[in-house]
Amino acid sequence: QVQLVESGGGLVQAGGSLRLSCAASGSIFSIQTMGWYRQVPGKQRELVAAITSGGSTNYADSVKGRFTISRDNAKNTVYLQMNSLKSEDTAVYYCNADLTTTSRWFRNYWGQGTQVTVSS
Repeated sequence: QVQLVESGGGLVQAGGSLRLSCAASGSIFSIQTMGWYRQVPGKQRELVAAITSGGSTNYADSVKGRFTISRDNAKNTVYLQMNSLKSEDTAVYYCNADLTTTSRWFRNYWGQGTQVTVSS
């Protein structure tokens, strides 16, 4: 029984900033990779940023230099700091995690998503 809960989405003006948070809870033994994906209607869900338990990061080219992913392993929480937001960043953002449960099952989990809308 694991759940990922996102927070921090909302409406922001172009050029502004927003910080998303995702907290994982439940029967978790360890979390390997946590990441953020986004999806707009009619398009495939795409990786925005990911971070391993050791701190290695990976970003989509479209957000490099503007977004920063980080995590607090003690809190099982991942963050996405989004700066210099553009209208093209408007999407539903989903938290994702590869983790091992206390029963030692390695599984992938998704949050319910949070809407980010950037107005011009």
